[in-house]
Amino acid sequence: MASVTDILRNNLAAVEERIAAACVRAARRREEVSLVAVTKYVDAGIVLRLQELGVRKFGESRPQELWRKAAALPPDLQAELEWHLVGHLQRNKIERTLPIARLIHSVDSIRLFEALEVEARKQARRLPVLLEFNLSEEPNKHGFKREDVDELLKHWNPSAHVQVCGLMTMAALSADPEEARPVFATLRFLRDAIQRRVAPGGPFPHLSMGMTNDFEVAIEEGATLVRIGSALFEGLESQRHD
Repeated sequence: MASVTDILRNNLAAVEERIAAACVRAARRREEVSLVAVTKYVDAGIVLRLQELGVRKFGESRPQELWRKAAALPPDLQAELEWHLVGHLQRNKIERTLPIARLIHSVDSIRLFEALEVEARKQARRLPVLLEFNLSEEPNKHGFKREDVDELLKHWNPSAHVQVCGLMTMAALSADPEEARPVFATLRFLRDAIQRRVAPGGPFPHLSMGMTNDFEVAIEEGATLVRIGSALFEGLESQRHD
């Protein structure tokens, strides 16, 4: 029976092969796309094993899980890992989350944007964030709408502690990844349009889009961060973490 490490190594190699192939199709360099391993269904021991296999960016959907897993890892590893919060952040969880998260993908309201600025100023740090857009217009998802861009720009301050460095979205779940393409193309269009208005020639590089079922299409449409969970952990359900 394959060990947990062998399963992870094989899954990671398969994901890397798919990322590389999508980059070739899109005429992009492999280094333009970062893998964020979303670990919400696995424990800190799996994070350690993926780190040993070369993964450096890890995403959590729930702040409490982010806190728990970060605390469970050896302190000397913290400088080597990048924790990303990819799910909804409530304002009462900001203070404890900011010292851990290197990037917050899910700034989904003006109120959250402003609360993050207040806390980042208190902690005397620059906080990179992405603005989340609900372009699939699903009622159960958080995020800005396309028509919110003008209001967002009123709150834009390049010298603030919160540093907007891109956009994030989730496409509707579908058996056909091609159905996600219009959503990803729209996010790229929005990113480019906002950059022309607020940061021409400046750093506004990131598009966080694409998960296990549609990340190849996302890469073809310009994703710089792909959030992948289940493709990395297939086959672990019946395994012990040996």
